[in-house]
Amino acid sequence: MLETKPSLRLEFQELLLVGVGAVFGALLRWQLALHLRDQNLLVNVLGAALLGLLTGLPAAPRRQLLIGIGFCGSLTTFSSWMLAAMKHLSSGDWAAALGLIGLTLGLGLGAAGLGLWCGRRLSN
Repeated sequence: MLETKPSLRLEFQELLLVGVGAVFGALLRWQLALHLRDQNLLVNVLGAALLGLLTGLPAAPRRQLLIGIGFCGSLTTFSSWMLAAMKHLSSGDWAAALGLIGLTLGLGLGAAGLGLWCGRRLSN
């Protein structure tokens, strides 16, 4: 079978969409880190809600690249979440570590579900 590859121009446009989204996601995360003591929970739940919303909307590959992969990909981060949990653990604060992990998972799933529901409602 002959495989068709996207043109270089299309690949560049897609790269640009991801890059632009990533810049704005990273800038928002940076500003939240400057102004909030612990922004991990907020950015991860916000990102989950936004990704859920995008998933519930009709398919739009460019929007997914810009907002889903670019913006949300740089706004949310698993590694920062785990580092925050490890800092709590290394200081002996198991309750804070487990609370952060549990809240992020629980609220993240709830936010993703709510976003998905909203996206489906908006697309009907």
